[in-house]
Amino acid sequence: MGKLDWIREELQELKEKGLYVTIRKLESAQGPWVVVDGKKVLNMCSNNYLGLAAHPEIRYAAIRAILDYGVGAGAVRTIAGTMELHVELEEKLAKFKKREAAILFQSGYNANLGAISALLKKGEDGVFISEELNHASIIDGMRLSGAPKVIYKHIDMDDLKKRLEENKDKKKKIIVSDGVFSMDGDLAPLPEMAELAEQYDAILYIDDAHGEGVLGDSGRGIVDHFKLHDKVDFEMGTLSKAFGVIGGYVAGPEEAIEYLRQRARPFLFSSAPNPPDVAAAIAAVEILQRSDELVKKLWDNTHFLQKGLRDLGYDLGNTKHPITPVMLYDEKLAQEFSRRLYDEYNIFAQAIVYPTVPLGTARIRLEPSAAHSKEDLQYVLDAFEDLGKKTGFLK
Repeated sequence: MGKLDWIREELQELKEKGLYVTIRKLESAQGPWVVVDGKKVLNMCSNNYLGLAAHPEIRYAAIRAILDYGVGAGAVRTIAGTMELHVELEEKLAKFKKREAAILFQSGYNANLGAISALLKKGEDGVFISEELNHASIIDGMRLSGAPKVIYKHIDMDDLKKRLEENKDKKKKIIVSDGVFSMDGDLAPLPEMAELAEQYDAILYIDDAHGEGVLGDSGRGIVDHFKLHDKVDFEMGTLSKAFGVIGGYVAGPEEAIEYLRQRARPFLFSSAPNPPDVAAAIAAVEILQRSDELVKKLWDNTHFLQKGLRDLGYDLGNTKHPITPVMLYDEKLAQEFSRRLYDEYNIFAQAIVYPTVPLGTARIRLEPSAAHSKEDLQYVLDAFEDLGKKTGFLK
């Protein structure tokens, strides 16, 4: 038996259980319609909420930056990699989020790794108090820290209070949570969380990856949505979803952000984001600062699609967001739905199965964007009605 035969066996087991993820290849720019594996399909599973990934203004900003600054940053930020573009983007992000300062990272994942692991270290008198359904990047940030953590039940404020009470004598207490939960589209109860953080003198760190560009005034995010700028200590954001580019950041008090510049490992040890990406992100922020038109179009499309699916009889859970989980519950059925949507209806919508979501909660996660037309979304509704009846899922 070969030393890597176990890998083949594991892959076969994933396929048999309906847990094997088929990774499809895009052959065009992101948009409402894309070419996937040589086939033109309606794209319903991208995080490109506002359609900015291929926006002409953002493309031109990236091109201009290449001509002016080159392709690569050439160094880490603390040596020779901080360009005026990086500083400009950080200033614009801080202003957009109504915070004192912001620090830029290579990705949202790196932002969480860097900030969370820097805020609490192994051996300190402190604890992370973490939401049950937090994103993998938050979990990995806490692991990198080495500090202890306790977990409270999903959006259960009584359980959060219990965990805070159990740890009230700790010098550092850091509540960490997603703002919008990416698989379900439900929102963290931020007002109650902020009240508990204040009561127990705890730091509140919110991952707003799916909130910005979607919630709040002109897409300023979940903290702006609840008007809690002075109650949330740290807001992490990503530039790879609604902003349509790549990168991540953390915004907050100026001294706290300066501390992260001195201690966040991805900032210290990984090369700075590339000039065209940074310039493109600047253009995206400027677009949102000018107008909320795209955000309004996104929500108009979201209400249309979600009402139509619910009217057909589909369970969308407790989503309060364009994230639209069409609950099918069975892993193999979800994989069949995804395959047949692609093969028979030219709709690109990936199945979401374990371990991304718990066993028995498999789904198709649809994500409408501001770039979709009503005709696009009606086509999706017609397909889900037809396929739901063909599979027997809709009676």
